[in-house]
Amino acid sequence: MINRVLIRIKVVQLLYSYLLLEKQFLLESQPSSPTKEKRFAYSLYLDFLVLMTRLAKDVEKRGGERPLMDNRFISNVLNDDKIKSLLARYRMEDFPFADVEAKLTQAVKDSGIFKLYAKKSEHTPGDEVSVWSEIFNQIIIPDQAIGELISRRENYTMRGLERSKDLMATTFTNFFSSQGHVTDALKQLSQSLDKARELYFRLLILPVELTDLREREIDANRHKYITTHEDLNPNMRFVENEFVAELRRNFDIQKFVSENKLSWLPDDERTLNSLLRTIKESDIYSDYMNFPATDYQTDCEFWRNIYKYIILNDPDFLEALEDKSVFWNDDIDIIGTFTLKTVKRFESENHEDAILPMFKDEEDARFGAELFAAAVRNRETYRSYIDRFVNSSSWDSERLAFMDVVILLTSIAEILGFPKIPTTVSINEYIEIAKCYSTPKSGQFINGMLASITTMLREDGQLTKE
Repeated sequence: MINRVLIRIKVVQLLYSYLLLEKQFLLESQPSSPTKEKRFAYSLYLDFLVLMTRLAKDVEKRGGERPLMDNRFISNVLNDDKIKSLLARYRMEDFPFADVEAKLTQAVKDSGIFKLYAKKSEHTPGDEVSVWSEIFNQIIIPDQAIGELISRRENYTMRGLERSKDLMATTFTNFFSSQGHVTDALKQLSQSLDKARELYFRLLILPVELTDLREREIDANRHKYITTHEDLNPNMRFVENEFVAELRRNFDIQKFVSENKLSWLPDDERTLNSLLRTIKESDIYSDYMNFPATDYQTDCEFWRNIYKYIILNDPDFLEALEDKSVFWNDDIDIIGTFTLKTVKRFESENHEDAILPMFKDEEDARFGAELFAAAVRNRETYRSYIDRFVNSSSWDSERLAFMDVVILLTSIAEILGFPKIPTTVSINEYIEIAKCYSTPKSGQFINGMLASITTMLREDGQLTKE
């Protein structure tokens, strides 16, 4: 029921919000008005970070894998200009902790900290910073040889060492804080997909509640002080519709509605009254009520047409949906299509299987979270691809529409991270998203950029699928 088209849209929207609100992770700055002690502490702090990047490179699993090198905390440290400068410097001169590096590498490799981390196939931002916090506090700092090397550094004091350790603690905290709302974003994605599922069932119970509303009207008309022949002898075809009866009996609908306490009445009675009035005034209703005879297929066809031409196009109803959930404005077209498909499935003999599952399969269920995580994790690399192929004579990378950047980040993440999805399918999907959610020229821009980027990725051997 929730397909990848809708999931892609939701991931793009979520990534847009996430990147706007993202807290930038930065290493601690050089202290202002530095004393000898502060200079010592800051220099030691940077060398601790360099040591961690060297350990990450040296610690291997069997098969040559380096889990600590594929760690977002280390990646962020390596991207810092101060660390880049120090790494270049230590290629020309001795690294202060070079003599104990091999010993520390083995200690990390043998530790339960590393073994537990290496066992996991997926790591949260909390995992990625806590493993380094534990290595620092339980392996690096307690090491006697490290302590001796530190004590021989210029301007050494115990207070300076403590200040350096405080800088490290702040850095670990800042990284977790900058990455922490990834978890919140994924929760929001899950909530958004759950709301799409709710919309599907809300649309399915509409015929039932509109029928109940019409029955109440008929009953009220029968009890008017002055009645007409039509009041006393109403045409009952609408309220006796067999498709509606099947909706009432359907176990999946009953279960979801009961568990989630769904109903349009009484909170939205005005909206339903307006919708019912529009239906009764339509040619679809008039023709149906005046057919010489109807059957189950006719009853299904009637409601399919009511959905297609009235409910899914009624401005008051669509406004009511938007008031109920910020997600539904973008969901209604796709979920409406699946509602129409469900009506068609009810026409088959086996009504028990008419309700569509939330996801086609387990891969689709994981798709959104994995796509979002991949886009966030690799955004700096993917942004470098974008900047590389922006034509400077026509486009200024700093003035690109932010939505275009987000769409490109997401599309590259999908192209590289999901080998079963053909590249052309991904490109075409994101061109359509750009046409709907960005500028008038965005579709053409996204197409050109992805053509250039995928060509480069193929030449580099990073992209091998068609």
